[in-house]
Amino acid sequence: MGAQQRVFKQKIRSTQSLRKIFKAMELIAASRIQKAIARSQAASPYANALTRAVSAVASESNVDHVLTTESDNVKHAAVLVIGPDRGFAGAYSANLLREAEELIRLLHNEGKSVDLFTVGGKAKNYYTFRDRKIEKSWTGISENPTAEVAREIGEALLENFDPEAENSGVDEIYIVFTKFVSSVTHDPEYRRLLPLEVVDADEATTGGQSAGSTDASAFPLYEFEPSAEAVLDALLPRYIDSRILSALLSASASEQASRQAAMKTATDNADDLIKTYTRLANTARQAEITQELTEIVGGADALAASAAGD
Repeated sequence: MGAQQRVFKQKIRSTQSLRKIFKAMELIAASRIQKAIARSQAASPYANALTRAVSAVASESNVDHVLTTESDNVKHAAVLVIGPDRGFAGAYSANLLREAEELIRLLHNEGKSVDLFTVGGKAKNYYTFRDRKIEKSWTGISENPTAEVAREIGEALLENFDPEAENSGVDEIYIVFTKFVSSVTHDPEYRRLLPLEVVDADEATTGGQSAGSTDASAFPLYEFEPSAEAVLDALLPRYIDSRILSALLSASASEQASRQAAMKTATDNADDLIKTYTRLANTARQAEITQELTEIVGGADALAASAAGD
């Protein structure tokens, strides 16, 4: 076997090994995405009911609550960036971080300082590499988020939320995540968590009812006991936790869908490379055979000429 054939054979073996890894990761992502979608749908009824209750309190009562009243002089914002812990998901991380940078740029242009909170190793490494201060980060939970982690994140975000503070309080809280629409569509976006923006249940969660349906637009009648302020004090932290958990689950499904698509593309590219290297190896083999035949024929002619001269 010639040198060229050995090179192409080695490349074929290496590409075949990579293809096995890509195919395995594609199958794993395909199985996990269904579980992530199921978890997101299972969490929707609670999030829908909680969103409707909070919206009813905020819209049907004249309560001047710290979590629902916008400050006249907003100077400080907190931004939670929900990213993946692992790579091999195509442009998923890049698109998310681009959306986060756009939000941070807009906040800076409005004269607001920003506190960063991150979920996932990719977002943490991105800002750490650029010497950007991170107030708190959570890693190792992007693929399997839990309600306990969402509650911990919510408590950390609410800890410094105080629009009435002159210098140290946080006036606004934003969340940046990737919204899962379908297996082929998942869009990065940002939303303001606080001060509360009254939204329909479908907008607050992934997989809710359509925004134009009767059930999504009509609030039931509530009586607030002991008072609307006490109800808001109890509901709003839970509302924030449910919004964060919904975003975590949506981001988890989006991550798996992106990884499945990326690994499918990588597997197809590996197949194309194997075909290309196989053709090149066959071409090199034919060239070597032709060269050997040419040398044999040339040697035979030289011997025949030498014998005829004698």
